[in-house]
Amino acid sequence: MSAAQPVRSASCDLPIQFREGLLWLEVCVPQSKEPLLFLVDSGASVSVLNLATAQRLRLPLGPKVNVMAVRTRLRGHWPVKLSAKAKDLALPGEYLALDLSKLSGACSHPVDGLVGADFFRNRVVQIDYAAEKLSVLDARAVAGGQSIPLEVRRCGLRVPVSVNGGRRQWVRLDTGCATAFQWVTSNVRAEHYTSRLAVGLTELAIPQTTTSLRLGERPAETVPTGLHHREIFPGEAGLLGNGFLARFGTVTIDARAGRLHLGTPPEAK
Repeated sequence: MSAAQPVRSASCDLPIQFREGLLWLEVCVPQSKEPLLFLVDSGASVSVLNLATAQRLRLPLGPKVNVMAVRTRLRGHWPVKLSAKAKDLALPGEYLALDLSKLSGACSHPVDGLVGADFFRNRVVQIDYAAEKLSVLDARAVAGGQSIPLEVRRCGLRVPVSVNGGRRQWVRLDTGCATAFQWVTSNVRAEHYTSRLAVGLTELAIPQTTTSLRLGERPAETVPTGLHHREIFPGEAGLLGNGFLARFGTVTIDARAGRLHLGTPPEAK
């Protein structure tokens, strides 16, 4: 069965760069003559501004808050108000200020912020990995064909997957995850350990293996998988990242209708 194709009526097309397994977006703010560099990160519950960037722009910081990240607790400020745009598209107006220095250190360029799940809510957003373009669509994705249930929660977006032929589990749809899949399990023996940029704010030594993964009717074999023995986020069995999503060329996140639409993998055309 072929994938359902969204009605191609874009209210806005934004150029992005897909490199280092991450999605980079130029953001303009009144306080800076030069554009800022953000990551498109559907796995972040709210949009984030690097604390150093907020201080450089001389923005008032909100009260201190504690933030749970992967295997760590961070201290941030909420909210930081900022008028930001990508081209002519207004981005969220409130940001969580966090120290993103570890993430920046793992990338080739400092990260000024993250465009989080609050950007995706009430929108239809298509990411074209091959063309390096993000589009906000006017119309909802058409009914019929192949699509995946998408649950929009306060803390983020999640989809059901089956791992190694097992029962369906909910995992976070995470465009801020550079790898293919991060799985919470105690039943798989790790083949080896490696240290790599995997889940956003930290660089962790994570056991690696390969799994078979089914997303809707789409089976995928030998998916590189990082293993975790404890929940990364409550109520979720892992993260589905760009390393897997990019296989489909395009993905359309329809938060309004609660559906994820996958393009046809280039090798299947």
